[in-house]
Amino acid sequence: MSEPSAITRPVLTAARAPLTRSVEIVNEHGELETISIPAERDLTVYVDKRELVTLMTLGAHPEWLVLGYLRNQRLVESLEAVESVTVDWEVGAAAVKTRTGIERIEERTAHRVVTTGCGQGSVFGHLMDEVDSLRLPDARITQAQLYGVVNAIRLQESTYKSAGSVHGCALFRGEEMLLFVEDVGRHNAIDTIAGWMWLNQGEIAPPTREAPFVFYTTGRLTSEMVIKSAQMQVAIVVSRSGMTQMGHDIAQRVGLCTIGRATNRHFLCYTGRDRLLLQPELAARPRPAVPPQA
Repeated sequence: MSEPSAITRPVLTAARAPLTRSVEIVNEHGELETISIPAERDLTVYVDKRELVTLMTLGAHPEWLVLGYLRNQRLVESLEAVESVTVDWEVGAAAVKTRTGIERIEERTAHRVVTTGCGQGSVFGHLMDEVDSLRLPDARITQAQLYGVVNAIRLQESTYKSAGSVHGCALFRGEEMLLFVEDVGRHNAIDTIAGWMWLNQGEIAPPTREAPFVFYTTGRLTSEMVIKSAQMQVAIVVSRSGMTQMGHDIAQRVGLCTIGRATNRHFLCYTGRDRLLLQPELAARPRPAVPPQA
């Protein structure tokens, strides 16, 4: 039997930019201080010399961000279709060169839907039409593993701790953190992770039922975040924040396990309860006494 052919990866630059900058402020005591703030910058994406979108980003991994954006918008179906991604921060541009072009790109990018996402602003409307075709892998998470994920995020060194004003996202396999990304918008962070997963497919150890891929975000679970997670074949999503109605409806349709308000040992499982193995004794919180009925 012949060996499977190697994936042809695109040529990528390794453009980096400072994640923070120092500014002088005055505090409530009238004292001057120097603090760090996130270094937000604009990155205009061109595909085959055609302007596609401008993303507001920190710029930590812009090439992964661009790849993930193209994949999550379903504009490029295979990694082999992308020949190169070239990022130049001097002009604030990312030039994507494909091998054969993107079929019907004008039509496929014409219908935009304004979203709740910060740092991006719109998604292409046809994504909503493909929700019912998504099929998620068999995956389970225990309450102990969930607490391990939340604790790993708590211990993670981050731009948020030093400068605030950013969203963080992470990909886990079980309790093992594979990648942590921060950006000014949660969509950029999840797209960066999607790009990294795409670029490293076949090299990342596959998840198992007992140690599945788990996506963590500091942002709320909106419809777009749910769809992107499902497209990445991640069946369990954990958030420090809450969930919207449309996000809830779509998560139920695709069978995604969504867990919100996850801080310390508190959490709320909104959908996909069959994927969560509860261990309430780990919560270590006595239930309030129920007063007798009159």
